[in-house]
Amino acid sequence: MERPHLHIIGVLHGDITSLEDAPKNYDDSQRVGILEIFPQYQEGLDGIVPGQTIVVLFWLHQATRDILKVYPRGDRSRGLRGVFATRSPVRPNPIALSELEVRALHGNCVEVSGLDMLDGTPIIDIKKKISR
Repeated sequence: MERPHLHIIGVLHGDITSLEDAPKNYDDSQRVGILEIFPQYQEGLDGIVPGQTIVVLFWLHQATRDILKVYPRGDRSRGLRGVFATRSPVRPNPIALSELEVRALHGNCVEVSGLDMLDGTPIIDIKKKISR
């Protein structure tokens, strides 16, 4: 089987610099930042507009990748669970998902609110949020 290739399409710029400072989830955050999309992927932003909610997939480049059981949200009273049953950043493929509100676009940069990721986190994809 051919090995998959992951393309980093950009990087996040924000004011969250430590895990302790990061909100536990994007829906708990009003933090603002910039998604800098690399120039070769800028055309992919066509159609994104202010006010829209987008789903952004991030590569948690500082996450531990060899732990398969965690305490949900660090709460030891809840017992150990497999990482696939949690939203823990610790996982074999540390991919995170955030729903972010687009505030403005400036060329290859998208200003967003709702950040819960560390400054410098690589971006692997952006998708339109499905409206129901």
